[in-house]
Amino acid sequence: MRLHLGTIFKPRRLLIQLKMRNHMNTFTNKMNMKKTIISLSLVTVALTSSFVNAQSNRDTITAVGSSTVYPFSTVVAERFGKNTNFKTPKIESTGTGGGMKLFCASNAINTPDLSNASRRMKKSEFEMCAKNGVTSITEVLVGYDGIVVANANTANRMKITRKELFLALAKDVPSKDGSETLVANPYKLWSDINPVLPANKIEVLGPPPTSGTRDAFAELVLEGGCKKYSWIKAIKKQDKSKYKEICHSVREDHAYIEAGENDNLIVQKLSANPKAFGVFGFSFLDQNSDKLQGSIIDGQGPTFEAIADGSYPVSRPLYFYVKNAHVNKVPGILEFLKEFTSEAAMGEEGYLTDKGLIPLGSEKLAKVRKSVLSLSPLMLK
Repeated sequence: MRLHLGTIFKPRRLLIQLKMRNHMNTFTNKMNMKKTIISLSLVTVALTSSFVNAQSNRDTITAVGSSTVYPFSTVVAERFGKNTNFKTPKIESTGTGGGMKLFCASNAINTPDLSNASRRMKKSEFEMCAKNGVTSITEVLVGYDGIVVANANTANRMKITRKELFLALAKDVPSKDGSETLVANPYKLWSDINPVLPANKIEVLGPPPTSGTRDAFAELVLEGGCKKYSWIKAIKKQDKSKYKEICHSVREDHAYIEAGENDNLIVQKLSANPKAFGVFGFSFLDQNSDKLQGSIIDGQGPTFEAIADGSYPVSRPLYFYVKNAHVNKVPGILEFLKEFTSEAAMGEEGYLTDKGLIPLGSEKLAKVRKSVLSLSPLMLK
């Protein structure tokens, strides 16, 4: 029997064709998987790019800082958002010290553009900014404010001196025996300090250490009374840090109660407790004059005129600071500065005076505006 060669090799040919077909299918599947992976990678890159762009192209101005400057900034921000094509800036009340930490963290776009302050930036804060790359800062002097010691107007108005306030609130005070020694604060009642003061428990609600109002109160009120003692004042020449510790430290036995950064909360508590006193900016007293009254300190009450002419002994300047590296990255910053420093806002008849701001005067305002709009860098020595 003779076999045809085609008959012998046909099964082998079929096997080869089958193997080739399997190889082709495997190759096709691998190619399809690669295409899928590449497509997913492209989608991931696109999403990541969109996220990065969203982070780097922020369209809303952010400000942090002082609770005292907060209401002024908020009013300007609301008008700015309403009257321009820019979004309303986001203003947060974190306290002056807390705001400086956030502001000085870096030049990254996720850090604040502005920082409100109820005192001037400290040298240590300026150095912290520089260390973190925030090397170009513009300082904006907004106006003036007074620090008040206020109580409910249903009670008697307090007449007191800075020396008596130091004795009431300092951690350590001069001994009652007249010797040049310090003792833990023994005073429980106001009348323990001076018989003409009310025979009520010393209870003062005030801001925490992160607040510029607390810093200013310590410097202007507590130190103002502390240095009335010549032997304590003499310590400053020998040891500044010891002098500051004596004159700025607040007692911790609940006579002084830290009430947070919310000044409105202090106002509510004073209304509920006429025997208590509160420490905050004049603007809050001005806005709540139907409920509260400011104490007369060293013979002068806190009034708009007395703060403006300097006769009220506890007044201070208010500021905010601009991170110049953000000016060309976040839309509207320069325009916001124009609005804030305008005559309509900060002028003697400006809308911020209605909120309790003591204005700079037209000549001073013109100089401030010129410096701000040219983004003059702050120099602190």
